[in-house]
Amino acid sequence: MTRRPLAAALFVALLAPGMAFAGTAKEKALEARVAELERQVQLLLSTQQQQQGAIAQAQGEVQQVRAEQAAAAAAPATPAVPAGKQPIQVTSITPGATPGTTFKFGGFIKADFLATRTGDGQLADDATGRALYLPGQTPVHGAGGSGKASGVDYNAHAKFSRFNLGVDHVAGNGDKAGAMVEMDFFGNALGNQTATNTYGVTLRHAYMYWNNWLAGQTWSNFMDVASIPEAVDFVGPTDGVIFVRQAQVRYTKGGFSASLENPETTLVGAASSDRGALPDLTVRYGWKGDWGTFGVAGLLRQLKVDNQATGAHATATGGGLTLGGKWAMGDSDSLHYQLTGGQGIARYIGLGITGDSAWDAVRDELDPTGVIAGYVGWRHAFTPKLRTNLIYARSDYDNDASITGPLVTKSVQSIRGNVFYTPMPKVDIGAELMYGVREIEDGRKGDISRVQFTTKYSF
Repeated sequence: MTRRPLAAALFVALLAPGMAFAGTAKEKALEARVAELERQVQLLLSTQQQQQGAIAQAQGEVQQVRAEQAAAAAAPATPAVPAGKQPIQVTSITPGATPGTTFKFGGFIKADFLATRTGDGQLADDATGRALYLPGQTPVHGAGGSGKASGVDYNAHAKFSRFNLGVDHVAGNGDKAGAMVEMDFFGNALGNQTATNTYGVTLRHAYMYWNNWLAGQTWSNFMDVASIPEAVDFVGPTDGVIFVRQAQVRYTKGGFSASLENPETTLVGAASSDRGALPDLTVRYGWKGDWGTFGVAGLLRQLKVDNQATGAHATATGGGLTLGGKWAMGDSDSLHYQLTGGQGIARYIGLGITGDSAWDAVRDELDPTGVIAGYVGWRHAFTPKLRTNLIYARSDYDNDASITGPLVTKSVQSIRGNVFYTPMPKVDIGAELMYGVREIEDGRKGDISRVQFTTKYSF
């Protein structure tokens, strides 16, 4: 019995250190496990905080986008801006116009350099014919000419540079309206060639339109702008072209157009009358397609003189027909042409080469001037950058010499050839050689030769 307690005591004494060691290892394992769990909990908490921050940021961005969309919906519509570019301005450049109105600005800068020689006299120093070709100013001995050839006169100017402003608007119901004004610097000299070479700004076009209606100053409806060939000169085929800008009311529908235009009676050898009681009436119909353009037009007008100083008081009827267009003969060639005939329509031809009518003082009546005019121009493009034009123009006038005398213009004609080079878009460099002849009623003639260079930048 004594041995059992002793054995039990020895067993406990031997087992206790092992049990203590085993307890220590288990505690360490548990502590490590707890530490790992704490680390995972901290990681989860950190991840949750990051997710909550991202969610809050995304919610803020969504609210900002919704606010911008609401503001854009409340503001007037603006044209889309290409990616990567900013709009030039936020608000309209025409704040007084109807919302949605578009604005445009254009024109060109043109400089001309001319060397002129006349064979039967000399152009006056300030003559308009020294800046552009005016057939009626070509000197003829006895009719403004001395009979002696001039030397070479050189002139340079930039007065044909121009700019224009326009607005256009399309209403929600489809109605269209707009306006345009264009100016150049072909006005009276405000300075001189000694120092300033200053010229007045002049009105070219000023009109408004509403759907099919137009009111204001622009090209005459009797004129076919699309048929005029390209020239270095301001006009080009001046001898035979219809060229008039004036105030009018015009109606256009499809290819049809009709207008009532400002009347002005010009007299041979006298000042204009401007006593017409009725507007000039024009009617035109035109066609266009891949083949080119073609148009036919008619003009009916009243000629009237009422001069209390001379006692002239008479009326007559004038009118004429014209046809012409542009024929696209291929990718590189086109033909421009026009033929016009009538009586009492001379002021519409060639910048007023002669008068619409002569006043017969004996009978106190008007004798309308008969006219046949036309031109033809061939254009050929050697490359997309290089092209040439060959142009011939002429007009003949039927005068009653017993009324007008022998010194009035009987015919004018000219031929010109030019070449244009376009080194880059909107930039043109041109050179032209021109020869013209003016004949008066008694058969005498005068001629003019000109070499002209030009540079132009369009915008």
